[in-house]
Amino acid sequence: MKKNTSARQIDITPKPFIRWAGGKTWLHSRLNSFLPSKFNNYHEPFLGGGAIFFYLRPANESFLSDLNHELINTYKQIKKSVSAVILHLDKFRNIETEYYKLRSNVSADPFYNAAKFIFLNKTCYNGIYRVNTKGEFNVPYGHNSNVTIYDKFNLLAAKRALTNACIESKDFMTGLDKIEKNDLVFVDPPYTVAHNNNGFVEYNQKIFTWEDQERLANFINEVKIKKAKFILTNAVHDSVLNLYKGIGNYYELERHSTITSHINRRRKISEYLITNCT
Repeated sequence: MKKNTSARQIDITPKPFIRWAGGKTWLHSRLNSFLPSKFNNYHEPFLGGGAIFFYLRPANESFLSDLNHELINTYKQIKKSVSAVILHLDKFRNIETEYYKLRSNVSADPFYNAAKFIFLNKTCYNGIYRVNTKGEFNVPYGHNSNVTIYDKFNLLAAKRALTNACIESKDFMTGLDKIEKNDLVFVDPPYTVAHNNNGFVEYNQKIFTWEDQERLANFINEVKIKKAKFILTNAVHDSVLNLYKGIGNYYELERHSTITSHINRRRKISEYLITNCT
C-alpha cells in the first residue's frame, strides 16, 4: 500500500520548485484559450520558475533556456540526479547563520550549488534574485522559519517532466536555430517598463533593457517567419503596444500582483498576452 501511494504522488503534475518574480502560475486557468490545438516541440527562452512548462508537460522535445547560469544549473542537476540534490538539501538548516554561511560559500559541486540555489531562493527575502556588481547573490535572509524548502514528490515529478528537455544558459536570440514550423514558443521576458505601478520594473530594468525588448520583437518576427506559434507576455504600456503592433493578437489579462512583500501595495494589475495562436 505504501509503495502504491508513493507511485501516485510521483506522477503528480509538477509545480515550480522555486519562487520567481513574475511567475506565470496565475496564467494556468486561462492558458488553454490561447494554446494551439497541437504543436511539435516546445521552446521557453526565459525559463524562470518554469510554471508554463510544468503545466503543459510537452510530449515532444523541449528547449528551455535562461541567462541565469545558477538557475539553469539547478534544472540540469534536478534532471540528472534529483536524489543528489535532495541529499544536500536535507543538510541545510533554515536559520540566519546557516543562510549567510551558504550564501558566501563557493563550491565546484553542481549538485551542492543546485541545492544551495533552491535553499537560498526559499529562505531569502521575498524570493528576489539579485546580485551585486561582482555577480554575487546579495539578498538578505527572509526570517521565515515556516517556509517549506522543498517537496520531494514535486522534485521527482519535475525530474520526470524534464526528461525530454534540452536545458541551456544562453541569450534568447541564440535559440532561433532550433525553432521549426508548428513549434510552440512561450516568451515571458522581464518587463522593462512600469505597468500599473506594481513595482516589478525595479527588479528587472537593469537586466533586460529596452534595447533587449527591441531585440525580442525581432526574435518574435523571426518565429513568425518560421511559421511557428508563439505566446508572449509583457507589460501593459503604450511603448509595448507600439513595439509589437501587427505581430499578433493582443489580449489584456488582469491578475493580482504579489511581487512586493507589502500587502497594502498588492493590487490588481494587467499584462498583455500577444499571440499568433488565435
